[in-house]
Amino acid sequence: MTVMVDIRLLVDSHNHLGEGPLWDVEEQRLYWIDSSAAEIWSCTADGADVQLYYVPSHIGSMALREKGGAILALANGFSLYDFKTQRLTHIGDPEADEPENRLNDGKVDRRGRFVAGYMSYDHDRQDANRGQRPVRNAALYSLDPDLTITRLDSGIKCSNGPCWSPDNKTFYFADSYDNIMYAYDYDIETGGVSNRRVFTNTYDYPGTFDGSTVDAEGYIWNAHVFGGRLIRYAPDGSIDRMIPFPLRNLTSVMFGGPNLDILYVTSMGRPIKGVPQRETHAGGVYAVHGLGVKGLPEPRFAG
Repeated sequence: MTVMVDIRLLVDSHNHLGEGPLWDVEEQRLYWIDSSAAEIWSCTADGADVQLYYVPSHIGSMALREKGGAILALANGFSLYDFKTQRLTHIGDPEADEPENRLNDGKVDRRGRFVAGYMSYDHDRQDANRGQRPVRNAALYSLDPDLTITRLDSGIKCSNGPCWSPDNKTFYFADSYDNIMYAYDYDIETGGVSNRRVFTNTYDYPGTFDGSTVDAEGYIWNAHVFGGRLIRYAPDGSIDRMIPFPLRNLTSVMFGGPNLDILYVTSMGRPIKGVPQRETHAGGVYAVHGLGVKGLPEPRFAG
């Protein structure tokens, strides 16, 4: 079967580090963030009515709340956010003793928990005994609706791409600096993870894992940052489809639109290691039509 994929620029937002596209079924709006500019953006399915909100620090991810507003993963931990006042209510920072770490990618499971992990700003820290090495001092956490914070895993360099299988039995999670995506057994009743194993890796082609989502058929879609492609993985970890993209630095993906059949893609506009950004619409948000698959409704945080 031949699938005609149509990639369109949705919003030419020129984000420094666009991330975390989030389609809300209730509002029929797309949200996303600019991590390093400390901004939250939103628009309608066709890119109209663009709105912009500000937060006081780098933002790794967000989710909308059942009670209104949002839950944010900020540089200094978890916070609740009021869109009307643009004010925060700080919840907690489980890695306050690691000043070079900040919260990164996060999503909500189907019981309303927000799961997010940390990454290190100083991920190539010089170690006196072992030389330069990526730091593995970040961890993955779950924030329950009662605002209890639980550590799920540790020994992580850069947390990315959390998402769940449609039956809630498998949790997927990538450590970008390791070029590995893991799968865990997931207990939806308790929010616990176990039996971590390698799901797939990016050793054989350029780029590494960034944000992910799971479609209604249980396949995992990932944005390959530095790789300029979208990849759809089968539940057994094999590559089902690879879609070249007109940008090199893709950051995350999410299905949305009225029928949940549009794949929204965020991107990075900032220079990498001092190399000027020459892609005209880098940092924009894109809409991919014609994939022939649908996504699943994204839950709201129950707290």
